[in-house]
Amino acid sequence: QVRLVESGGGLVQPGGSLTLSCAASGSIFSIRTMGWYRQAPGKERELVAGISRGGITNYADSAKGRFAISRDNTKNTVYLQMNSLKPEDTAVYYCNISPGNFWGQGTQVTVSS
Repeated sequence: QVRLVESGGGLVQPGGSLTLSCAASGSIFSIRTMGWYRQAPGKERELVAGISRGGITNYADSAKGRFAISRDNTKNTVYLQMNSLKPEDTAVYYCNISPGNFWGQGTQVTVSS
């Protein structure tokens, strides 16, 4: 069984920053890809950023230049540094790992003044 525990969400003013963390534990042999998705009310879940085991990253257009994804393979942990946050970034953010397509429980990020 694989468990993903996310942390770091919260309420932040526009222009502020947050860092999300997701730690994976359990029956993990080799995590290939780690990623962050988000889902806003009334919208579909969308990819925010992903990172391969070797450190190759990809970002949604909305995240480019503002967000940075990183990972620590020794800790099976992925991070998402979010800067210059906007109200439209408000969503529940989910961690995902593959193979296996495992999901975390989600952490709320609210950007509001």
